[in-house]
This record gives sequence, structure tokens and C-alpha cells, in this order.
Amino acid sequence: MCVAALVSCDQKSQKVADVQNTQERDSLTRIIEQKDNEINDMMSTFNDIEEGFRAINAAEERVSVARQGEGASMKERIQENMSFIQQTMQQNRELINKLRSQLRQSSVKGDQLRRTIENLTRELEEKDAQIKQLTAELQAKDIHITELTEQVTNLTDNVQNLREESEQKSTTISTQDKQLHSAFFVFGTKKELKEQGILTKDGLFSKTKLLEGNFNKDYFTKIDIRVDKEIKLYSRSAKLLTVHPAASYTLDRDVNKQYTLRIKDPQQFWSTSKYLVIEVD
Repeated sequence: MCVAALVSCDQKSQKVADVQNTQERDSLTRIIEQKDNEINDMMSTFNDIEEGFRAINAAEERVSVARQGEGASMKERIQENMSFIQQTMQQNRELINKLRSQLRQSSVKGDQLRRTIENLTRELEEKDAQIKQLTAELQAKDIHITELTEQVTNLTDNVQNLREESEQKSTTISTQDKQLHSAFFVFGTKKELKEQGILTKDGLFSKTKLLEGNFNKDYFTKIDIRVDKEIKLYSRSAKLLTVHPAASYTLDRDVNKQYTLRIKDPQQFWSTSKYLVIEVD
């Protein structure tokens, strides 16, 4: 029985060891596959960059050859090749940034890869300086790169359009803001208000009949409700004919017993009407 028990324990231990070995082997396989995939991705990007530089060098050669010729067709070939060079340079910039990002996010940490990216960046900067010099030489010979000139012109137009659009929007917002915070008031005797069509002409002048019909809006004074919160009435008698919340204003007398309307809460006061009519004697 003891021998059988020992054999059984050995078998179980062997099975556990086999399972652990299998798990470790699978884990190692996944790590290797991940690193292989990351390296393959970076190598693909690297090859794209190298192909871009090769195409740029070939285009530069074509420009150098075309510069020896004459006529409109020569200029067109130069313009086409220079435009191609600019586009490919931009693609290489983006690919180098992509490669740099891939390395940061990768589990592969190698000094050689970092040095490779540094070399590509340096090559890009040198190539950029060469192209700037070549562009300057072409411009000195009155050979302008049409596409680049059009891009600069379009950018200038876009900036101007944006500036004009911004100014128009600012003007519109300012106008809307003034309208939103504008109100109108008038005070006068009953006779004066009738003459301007602000009051009806018969009987008691109920508030529901105020401002009916074609009254003289020019008779009103326009104010900014955020700023104008006091209205001197120059009268010892004053009565509001338009409806405004009682808690939002006061009618105060000065030393000469003349009334001044003080608006304590402009938002509440003007919430019922943007027109204020006050009858005075």
C-alpha cells in the first residue's frame, strides 16, 4: 500500500509539473509572438521611410536633369517633381513620428532601434535643408513651385476669411447683445401720452390698452438695462402705467419732492415688458 501511495504521488507531481511547463511554454510563445509582431510592424514602417527617401532622391535627380533644359515643359517637370518631393517629405515626417510612437509603446527596448530613429530624423533634417536650398536656387531662376505658391495663397486667403468672419460674428454678437439688453421708457402727462398714440383717447386708461396701435416709438428713450437703473421724472406725481413687478423697483422723492424711479432688479423689472410708460403731472 505504501509503495502504491508513493507511485500515485509521483504521478500527480509529474502531471503538475507537466501543466506548469506547458503554461510557461505557452506564455513564452505568446511573448515571442508579440515581440515578433511589434518588430515586424516597426520594420514595415522603417521600410516605408527608406522607400520614401529613395523616391525623394530620385525626384531630386530628375529636377537636376530638368534644370539643364529649357522651355515651359522643363518648368512643368520641375514643378511636378518638387511638389512630389514636398509631399513625400511630409509622409516621411509622419512615418518617423509613427515609428517613434511604436517604439515607445513596444515591449522591445533596444538602443539600436533608438539610434536608427535618430539617424532617420537626422537624415530628414539634412534632406529638408537640401530641398530648401534647391527651392531657393529654382526661385532665383524664376522657377516657382506652383503648388506651393497656391498653398501659401490659399492659407493667406483662409486667414483673411477667418478674420473677416470673426469680425462679422463679433459685430453680430455685439448687436444681438445690445438688443437683448435694450429697453425703452417714456414719461409724460396724460395729454402728451395721448398725443403720441401711447394711450387710448377715451375713458379711463387701463393698462391693457397701453401701447395699442401705431404709437410713436421715437418718443421713447432707449436704454441699456444693465447700466441705466435710475430714471429722474422731474415731477411730484408719478404713476407706472405698464406692468412691472412691484418688488423690483421703488419710486423715491428727492429734496424737491420730485420722483426718481430706481430699478433694484433689472431682470425682474423688465421681464414683463421692455417698454416702460410713466404718467406724470
